[in-house]
Amino acid sequence: MSEQFLHGVEIVEVDDGQRPISTVKASVIGLIGTAPNSAPAATASLLTGVVASNNAITYTAVTPGKAGNDITVHHKDPKGNSQALSVSVSGTVITVNLATGVTGAITSTAAQVIAAVTASAAAALLVTSANTGASTGASAVGASVKAQPLSGGVNEAFPLNTPVLVTGSRNEAAGLDTVGDKQGTLPDAMDDIFDQVGAMVVVVRVAEGIDAAATKSNIIGGINAGVQVFLNAESVVKVRPRILIAPGFTNDVAVVSELLGIADRMKAVVPTEGPGTDDAAAISFRENFGSKRVYVVDPPVKVWDTISNSEVSRPNSGRVAGIIAKSDNERGFWWSPSNREVYGIIGTGRAIDFTLGDVNSRANYLNENEVATIIQKDGYRLWGNRTCSADPKWAFLSVVRTADMIEESLLVAHMWAVDRNITKTYIEDVVEGVNAYLRHLVTVGAILGGSCWADEALNTPDQISQGKVYFDFDFTPPYPAEHVTFRSHLVNDYIKELF
Repeated sequence: MSEQFLHGVEIVEVDDGQRPISTVKASVIGLIGTAPNSAPAATASLLTGVVASNNAITYTAVTPGKAGNDITVHHKDPKGNSQALSVSVSGTVITVNLATGVTGAITSTAAQVIAAVTASAAAALLVTSANTGASTGASAVGASVKAQPLSGGVNEAFPLNTPVLVTGSRNEAAGLDTVGDKQGTLPDAMDDIFDQVGAMVVVVRVAEGIDAAATKSNIIGGINAGVQVFLNAESVVKVRPRILIAPGFTNDVAVVSELLGIADRMKAVVPTEGPGTDDAAAISFRENFGSKRVYVVDPPVKVWDTISNSEVSRPNSGRVAGIIAKSDNERGFWWSPSNREVYGIIGTGRAIDFTLGDVNSRANYLNENEVATIIQKDGYRLWGNRTCSADPKWAFLSVVRTADMIEESLLVAHMWAVDRNITKTYIEDVVEGVNAYLRHLVTVGAILGGSCWADEALNTPDQISQGKVYFDFDFTPPYPAEHVTFRSHLVNDYIKELF
């Protein structure tokens, strides 16, 4: 409130009170892979004149893409006698001042205009010019009333090492495969995801290397390349992926290890593919990790390939990511994706025997060793709840993701609270805002209970005088019913019912 003198009436908006907190998007998938036949950029161009009149010129943007559409060319009549041909450039506007004769008629031929534009260093940075088709360029060109824009420029659909958002549309994803032969890993992966749900997917395309090792290096990437690009996604496409996959590559320890560093920073999980050979190899692969963010699924799946007209094996991580996203959308991020049907497959890479209640089944053996699998029971189903966490507190994937979403939501929602004065009202506003959010989560079933408080033992004058303020909160997530026990009692108590 201002202390300045006022003889009159004023209104002061009191900017305190709790703020609403929204949950961040949980089901955005981050997908990285290869697609050598993805849609390239189209180059903008402009046709002037008439081929049959031998004065047709084609101007083509030097740089492919949509930016070429901003270039304009103006064949300008100088409206004077005996004017010389000249070319000037201002920004993206190319003005060709045509030559005239003693009577003021235009004398510049198409060939002369092409030569002049080519000779202009500034124009040559923007366009190339050439005779169109069979035009000889021998005839004089016509003047245009105004500058004419180039058109037809289209940006590359999926530029290398750039996050691109696909919002649940197969039509948008079609740009990954303009030939229709499903080359690379991305076309199949998008199909796997969309077989489950129309998910929001952040796609990162990398180049295919000269061999598998070189492609693997491109996936791992470096500064602003490979999996590191996921870190840039939110600033570019305005969403942050929470489920990171690299189908065909996340059966490799080096790739998964690199993804884990990204996942920790982004509070994401990494569904990975086991080796797909046998149980021992799957369990051995799982033992490479102790992270709560790794969710190993083995074996791969079998699908019908419409290119080869045959049954083929395919990595499972695209379908697993799609199932997680679908579960989030339909039930909430606090649900386990286990026991959800896997759509679009006709089998698994190897047989996984399963009988409900059989501790000696292969499915149970894999789950016991923290490897999820795919069973056939009323359709094919994802089966397994557990991460690779070395800490049993984070054994369940749904618990990890519940904690991630709550923590990230609180973090994002309190930008307003930074740099405000630490007062009693300020502390009350933050605490009550968080408690209101936790009560909402209880109402929708995301948590069983939770509360927020400011601990006096931490918020000492020494800490507050340094600009530090502490808020604690706790919550209890719902746990999946992984082991259901019915206790059977054989009694004689009901014999009396016979009489």
